[in-house]
Amino acid sequence: MPTPVETLERRIDELRTAVRQTVLAGDRAQARVLRAELRRAEREWDAALDGLVEKMPDAPLVPLRDQVHNALTLLGAPAAPKLVIAVHEAFFAGEIVGARLTSLRRDEERSFRSAPRQRPYYLCSALTADLLAPARGLLAVSTWPLSRRIVGPLSARVDFLTAAIRIAEQVERAPAATKLLWRFAENIPGAAAPGFAEVQPEVVARAARAELAVHEDADRSHREAAAERARTKLDDAAQLFGSRMRAVSQVNGGL
Repeated sequence: MPTPVETLERRIDELRTAVRQTVLAGDRAQARVLRAELRRAEREWDAALDGLVEKMPDAPLVPLRDQVHNALTLLGAPAAPKLVIAVHEAFFAGEIVGARLTSLRRDEERSFRSAPRQRPYYLCSALTADLLAPARGLLAVSTWPLSRRIVGPLSARVDFLTAAIRIAEQVERAPAATKLLWRFAENIPGAAAPGFAEVQPEVVARAARAELAVHEDADRSHREAAAERARTKLDDAAQLFGSRMRAVSQVNGGL
């Protein structure tokens, strides 16, 4: 069903056509009547549009790409859109519309390829360590070291623990983030301290660091080796947004 605004827009178009036809036909009296009706329709359209604007939520003060950048910077590791949205909701004002994230990375790539390095940062892809291809659904920041933007076999867990530590360190400035921290604590051994009704940020951070120490060196080695291969084999754009050559690891002899 058309909205009142759409109905008025069609009516205005019809009246403009009718006014033109009556003027060309020399019917001045009818033209005056139609012009008066056209002016009423245009006033009604203005009023209907104002009402529509009032019903819309306030536009975010921060552009979408900056909202995503803020969340990723707090996390300090590649993240899926769902986590980006959760972190933004917990720590920052405004709202991220999930549907808009779908095309954001593609828009960033188009911008970079048309005018390279004209922005302070780009929202780019995390890259898989084996194929140096875009890691499905993981966003990163172009200013991060290349090794941090690459994900290997252990990286999902390492990045999860890194994000848990960062959130635990920041949770005091955003009480709403406590619920988010609980979600991390439930998946880290020893992070939910016995006897505490609420999550303890220092306990979560300590438990996350203990497990991180187990995986960190092996993960870093894997990432740095892949990053070195990416620097020698990929151009600037592919280092940010990934290689489209599925066989890149085989052609280049693997890691």
